Amino acid sequence: MQFVAFDGKVSAAYQGDYADLVKRVFAFVGDDLEDANALFQRLVNLRETRHTAVKARLGVTDMWAVGPSAAWPLVVVIIDEAHTYFRDHRGSDPKTKKLAALAAENARLVEDLVKKGRSVGILTVLATQKSTGDAIPTFIRDVCPVGLSFAQKTAEAAVAALGEDIRNWDDANPINLQDPAYVGVASMSHQSRPGFARIRTPYVTDADSARIAEATAHLTQDPMELLRAHGGLTLSKAVDHPGDRPKAA
Repeated sequence: MQFVAFDGKVSAAYQGDYADLVKRVFAFVGDDLEDANALFQRLVNLRETRHTAVKARLGVTDMWAVGPSAAWPLVVVIIDEAHTYFRDHRGSDPKTKKLAALAAENARLVEDLVKKGRSVGILTVLATQKSTGDAIPTFIRDVCPVGLSFAQKTAEAAVAALGEDIRNWDDANPINLQDPAYVGVASMSHQSRPGFARIRTPYVTDADSARIAEATAHLTQDPMELLRAHGGLTLSKAVDHPGDRPKAA
């Protein structure tokens, strides 16, 4: 597995939740929309290149028919505080117009990753604490096959996270998960299954996370470079990629 992280609540890799984990990601971006846009485009280039190469390299059109490997790893794209990158900027001055254009382009690129990335081993995880319907554009949410929500305070927030049907599932509604006994419990929806389910996620301490990231840092590699090294195809329009070292915005 290879990881890439976007964290919309910090400006640099040494800040925030990923400070001790950044050695295990091949790229990192903070809250700068232009830097985020460049990395989203880099990931879409990877997605396109994998689609071009998958039949020749793996003998299948869906990577999951054979599973991930060291040469073709599962790429987990974490977009934390995702609303930062899609915010609707309003104004007529040049700076605001540029931000609005970047946000719109970010949304288009992320839709591409979510919709087309799964079959070539790119899993996109969008996370937000902004429990409103506009936090993540609906055209992105509609192509996400799995939805997860931890405890919510209002029915509107639960609906924003999981859709209208959650109103009819009291036993799984995240507004009923506010008791301390439900720490780590989330409600889950899946497009291929009716209804909702509860899942519990294990607690991992910051110290354990940092230790694991440090111990596995040597495994971090750019998946595009892995594809090139093992004879994969590259698209002529693909841009040059920076080194493996994660860089802050």
